[in-house]
Amino acid sequence: MKLATYDEGKVGRVEGAEIVRLDVPTMREYFARGGADDAGERTPLADARLRAPIVPKKFFHTAGNFREHEEESKNVAWSHEIAPWIMFFQNVDAIVGTGEAIVYPEHLTEELDYELELAVVIGKDGKWFGADEAMDYVAGYTVFNDVTARDIQRREMRSGVFSFCKAIDTFCPLGPWIVTPDEVGDPHGLSMELRVNGDVRQSSNMSRMSGSVPEILAHYSPLGFSAGDVLSLGTVSGVAGFSDDPASLYLKPGDVVEAEIERIGVLRNPVVGWEEAHGEPAPAKVRW
Repeated sequence: MKLATYDEGKVGRVEGAEIVRLDVPTMREYFARGGADDAGERTPLADARLRAPIVPKKFFHTAGNFREHEEESKNVAWSHEIAPWIMFFQNVDAIVGTGEAIVYPEHLTEELDYELELAVVIGKDGKWFGADEAMDYVAGYTVFNDVTARDIQRREMRSGVFSFCKAIDTFCPLGPWIVTPDEVGDPHGLSMELRVNGDVRQSSNMSRMSGSVPEILAHYSPLGFSAGDVLSLGTVSGVAGFSDDPASLYLKPGDVVEAEIERIGVLRNPVVGWEEAHGEPAPAKVRW
């Protein structure tokens, strides 16, 4: 089953070429309740405006799970290594859905990058569980583009901590919907591809992750999960910032980013400049 948030915050399930509305106010509430009845309203999928499928209470970022990404990071000599089992929290106010713009804040960054990731949606409250129980907490999967300002990250990394670089408004595209585990099957074999203007930038497979989904969920369970929380699983190799010619690959206004994961779907977002998004010139440039 595919679960979507659409139009002005309606929640529904995708049924063929239609969305069947569900009698629940938010996707978080859908998982908290353990489901919802049909509300008797159908909308053609082609006519619906898809939104971010969920705004979680907590968004757990994980990093370092794909060692291919850690290996390519050696090209830029970070002040700190990308160690496995890194965890930090995302700013949920930065979430946007498919079709919504990633706003380039040119007063903050000149190095706007992309990171393709699979994200897990938690279906029920839980903490202190083992890997053997972890998949019972998985309600579905969605696509995440972990947009990152590399120049800000480079400065943050001097402390060994980074967050601001990934948490700026619109830097958290999520979608296009949530696909339940019965449709996905084993998530560890899913192919992954990110394209910019049709050119493939990242291409990999979930089988290359060093830890499994249940191991990662169990590892962070002491922090406590709530129904509707989201946990990302880290990116694969191919980001602009760790390439041989980053300047030619960084995102810029006019670009279109397509993040695709097998059996989940395509998360598509245009990149727009500050003035196009806000109707006024960008503020004075920030010196970090």
